[in-house]
Amino acid sequence: MKISQRLELPATPAVAFATMATPQFQNAKLEATSDPGHTSEVREDGDETVITTSRKLPTNEFPDFLRKIAGDSIIVGEVQRWGAAAADGSRDGTVEIEVKGQPVKLVGTLRLEPTATGSVETVEGDLKCALPLIGGKVEKAAAPSIVRAIELEAETLRAHLV
Repeated sequence: MKISQRLELPATPAVAFATMATPQFQNAKLEATSDPGHTSEVREDGDETVITTSRKLPTNEFPDFLRKIAGDSIIVGEVQRWGAAAADGSRDGTVEIEVKGQPVKLVGTLRLEPTATGSVETVEGDLKCALPLIGGKVEKAAAPSIVRAIELEAETLRAHLV
């Protein structure tokens, strides 16, 4: 299942990325989107900035059939790999999100680019569940939670930019 979000930000790509690539922002986004017990790391790997997070999410909003599979909560690991800034400040990256212990994964691309009023972050991903027969149902059920988390992260970023 395709996931696509376009997030308007009131700051240049350089300022937005400088904020995103701090442990303080990563911890704030995890506090806004997960239960206690999250972890985050921001590190440089050559020309890339690597942001790794792990968060515990409740499943109380999942459909009953999915809660029976996942339990009361899930652990979601995320790795973002951002490349160096281009001359105009834009950056490209990749994202991988995995649900620990479950055959659910999102693989996608990230782009941060300038606009007339700041910047825009684009998230494009492919959500897959490798469960035979019900994989499509799981993808449909999980997609709204992923979209909500992306939107909440953008709101948190906007608040940190002001």
